[in-house]
Amino acid sequence: MTYRFIDTHCHFDFSPFTGDEPASIQRAAGAGVMAIVVPAIDAASIDRVLDLGARYPALYMALGLHPIVIENHQDADLEKLEAALAARPERLVAVGEIGLDLYREDPHFERQEAILDAQLKLAKRYDLPVILHSRRTHDKLAMHLKRHNLPRTGVVHGFAGSLQQAQRFVALGYNIGVGGTITYPRANKTREVMAQLPLSALVLETDAPDMPLNGFQGQPNRPEQAARVFTSLCELRPEPAEEIAQALLDNTRALFGLSL
Repeated sequence: MTYRFIDTHCHFDFSPFTGDEPASIQRAAGAGVMAIVVPAIDAASIDRVLDLGARYPALYMALGLHPIVIENHQDADLEKLEAALAARPERLVAVGEIGLDLYREDPHFERQEAILDAQLKLAKRYDLPVILHSRRTHDKLAMHLKRHNLPRTGVVHGFAGSLQQAQRFVALGYNIGVGGTITYPRANKTREVMAQLPLSALVLETDAPDMPLNGFQGQPNRPEQAARVFTSLCELRPEPAEEIAQALLDNTRALFGLSL
């Protein structure tokens, strides 16, 4: 049986998809991935994502400034982001990818927090959910989310924290993104988290072309791999596959306000 999926996180404006968009969308559809959410990471990618969203009905847009390239973001980029959100392009579904990251040597963390807070305010102003990046910052991020109290909440993508940290996000109304990490047998902590969280909190993602699945190391990740992530999730969960597939779809539709 072929299930229907939505990849809630794919950087489709990067190689290997650039210049190969129609074939890549078709490949994804062949695996049941009927829609793909494409998050921007900086001012330049805002333009690329807007262009993709205008050209391909299977692609949905998220616009935001990512903490991993914090030194590139100018205050004018926030103005550009707000102008793009205010224009309300069709299939704009979220502010993202935004968040916090303490992985790097010099994270410019106060600047990260300021840029995050500004974007959370924009999400509230334009009544959009958020797609969140968090590396070594789950507790700090949860504090920001609690303070801003967004009506539309969002998803913590690429989650690799503890069950307690995940439950805190869920208690705040946020979804948790399930990605390729769970295909690695050694990723015990993340696999156990995804097995124990309420099914109503989960959405499917690839983070393509990043985060290749087990067995595909060294290759660019692709949105059709969402189907393999789903298979791994089914091995971890007690519910039947049909119930899991439907819940992932329903959760994603509710999160992003999708009617497909």
